[in-house]
Amino acid sequence: MIFRRVLLKEFGNLALAVFATLFAITITTQMIRLLGQAAGGGVLTSAVLPLLGFSALNYLPVLLSLTLFISVLMALTRSYRDSEMVVWFASGVPLTAWIRPVIAFAGPIVVLVGLLSTILSPWAIERSDNFRRQMERRDDLARVAPGVFREAAESDRVFFVEAVAGDEVNVQNVFVSSMRDGQLGVLVSKRGFRESTPSGDKFVVLTNGRRYQGTPGLADYRIMDFERYAIRVEAHGEGIVQAQSKSLPTRTLFQDPTNANLAELLWRIGLPISAFVLALMAIPLSFVNTRASRSLNLIFALLAYMTYSNLISMTQAWVSQGRLAFYLGWWVVHAGMIFLLLALFWHRVRVRSGR
Repeated sequence: MIFRRVLLKEFGNLALAVFATLFAITITTQMIRLLGQAAGGGVLTSAVLPLLGFSALNYLPVLLSLTLFISVLMALTRSYRDSEMVVWFASGVPLTAWIRPVIAFAGPIVVLVGLLSTILSPWAIERSDNFRRQMERRDDLARVAPGVFREAAESDRVFFVEAVAGDEVNVQNVFVSSMRDGQLGVLVSKRGFRESTPSGDKFVVLTNGRRYQGTPGLADYRIMDFERYAIRVEAHGEGIVQAQSKSLPTRTLFQDPTNANLAELLWRIGLPISAFVLALMAIPLSFVNTRASRSLNLIFALLAYMTYSNLISMTQAWVSQGRLAFYLGWWVVHAGMIFLLLALFWHRVRVRSGR
């Protein structure tokens, strides 16, 4: 029918605009957060873009689910406001006739959300965690950001460099403060660089500097000028890193059904199901009474989305804590929302028929 082709076209145009807006907001907020970490020395400047990319991939399933809901809701709300729905109803088209075009539009997106939530999103989280661990294993000088005081991993030294050379190995105007056996040591140097010995030991070598050492509060400081001063630094060991459930492949979650893994599995399964249910729920929620507030239906739609999302998160937490069985938790919230969906359809059809 004509209205199906029109609806699908309008759904598609709105989805592109909504997704672009949501994606831009997400990328902007994540970039601000990462740039703040980079300015504080917590993240290397060169790592901002890779981490931003992994974060964007992780948020894609949620963004697509929200895009689907908003697109259907906005398209049908506009039809009500422009009295197009009145024309369709007067032509004998029932409200349930909008289910098929919505399913046709939502189907591919729901499948994509399922693939992203079960495959791509865990991979992006795993790559992001590995990338951060690689940065954490860098030695202290490699982690220093120009113009920022940076505490060493062992918390026994504080580094400050004014500038880093283009090779990121040589630094200029270095300040190092350390506390050993109750004595404060301060090193200042015009230049420093990293050096490795054949045995694998790593050193920060300072040249043309001065060393101050003494007890705070006393006048027993010693001053020593030096041409070359080497400080041994250690890279952080890998240790035993326990992988988070969020970064595990979906197959592993099935093979190792711990509470945390089952809770993560519940979330991944719930994303595509909730996206499909919300797309259908947007049909009755889009009703607008032109004689009342035009934003009232949007408020109810927002409350429905937030309630659905929070219930899934709550159920996930209960499964993780062992307070709710997985076989019950994965479907009970969706069943309740489907019941609400049927009730909304029944109410709208009943109002239209004047019963």
